[in-house]
Amino acid sequence: MAELTGPYTYSSALGDNQCVAGTFHVDVDGWKVQWSDGMFQLHGYERGEVVPTLELLFSHKHPEDKPRCEEILAQVARAGGYFCMYHRIIDSRGRTRRVLTSGEAIVGDAGKVTALEGVMIDLTSTLQRETEEKTREAVRGATSTRSVIDQARGILMGQLKLGSDDAFQVLVSTSSHRNVKLVVVAAELVQLANSSATGVYLDAAVKAIAHDSRSQGSAGRRAG
Repeated sequence: MAELTGPYTYSSALGDNQCVAGTFHVDVDGWKVQWSDGMFQLHGYERGEVVPTLELLFSHKHPEDKPRCEEILAQVARAGGYFCMYHRIIDSRGRTRRVLTSGEAIVGDAGKVTALEGVMIDLTSTLQRETEEKTREAVRGATSTRSVIDQARGILMGQLKLGSDDAFQVLVSTSSHRNVKLVVVAAELVQLANSSATGVYLDAAVKAIAHDSRSQGSAGRRAG
């Protein structure tokens, strides 16, 4: 019996780095299992080190995921159809991998399922890389936001002769009065300060912000 070949894989998060995946084939008659090299690798083995069986396969499922995986495979083995499962496995070295298993039940001429075959893809590195990138983006965004707000605060401190805390409160009050995000108010002010037409427009913007801040404060006192 010819050995199974691995699938062609690509992960946008990993680029040219390896995305581990393997293929499998299970003959329902006798439940004989074939694995490609990738399946052995995913489960922490070398080819020839173990004999793949359904018992071995399910022994590596995460305890919380195992019952549902068994249920789905039993269902397609009886009725046919496709299956797709995102779950966790624990390899022979105790490492947890997050994998996507998909495949189909092959139905023979008699209308009965004769085999199950499909592919298992390791998503652990992909998910980790995407999480790290989102974290970096969030940090960059937070840093950028703080920088813009600090610049706007400095502009108000200079234009209105305010202390740092008072200048920040003016921005907060204006943001509340206009019902827009604080960083938007700050960005507009910084953009004006950095434009070639700074003078008149910046003065007008600062006066408007001061007016909005006073209006918000007055409204708060009346409400109280």
